[in-house]
Amino acid sequence: MYMIGLTGGIGSGKSTVAEMLRAHGLPVVDADQIARDIMEPGSPVLDDVAAVFGADLIGSDGALDRAGLAARAFVSEEQTQKLNAITHPAIRAESARRFSQLERAGEKAAVYDMPLLIELGLNKDMDLTVVVDVDADERVRRLVAHRGLDENDARNRIERQIPDAQRRAAADEILDNNGTLADLERQVEALVDQITNILLGV
Repeated sequence: MYMIGLTGGIGSGKSTVAEMLRAHGLPVVDADQIARDIMEPGSPVLDDVAAVFGADLIGSDGALDRAGLAARAFVSEEQTQKLNAITHPAIRAESARRFSQLERAGEKAAVYDMPLLIELGLNKDMDLTVVVDVDADERVRRLVAHRGLDENDARNRIERQIPDAQRRAAADEILDNNGTLADLERQVEALVDQITNILLGV
């Protein structure tokens, strides 16, 4: 199966691109969704998180207080690494399971929507690495306008991620999302055409 890794910094519009690719018929395995799925009430991953970050993060209904976890896990690199050590192996295992499922179903290509694709070196396992690229100031503006973050929080989150230049250097294809949605759609259509030609051996 032809593997397309899709990534981009926070506020880049990566999820929008994933939806466009899905609309063009490409199946998408969403690492962020898997990260939520593996911490459903009663999951062993959730038990491990509670053991490290505090049992009080689990409500009476068994659900995780996600905001509370973020407040404890993202205060320092050390704390973030503790969370990653719990979640990343589980995310990788579930991602692999879903890709195997797609391959068994006869899919010829699939997209891995993964924010940390390059940081974790997973781009090396992809046939094509696609990076959604947006200037940092524009990403801050969008995060403030659309996600309700304050400007300092938005900039801090961007700064905690790898530099845009490092992401671009690892890309096989770069989608420039500094423009309009229509501009982005045109680039996605060209990308889909390129993938189709590869699958057809053109």
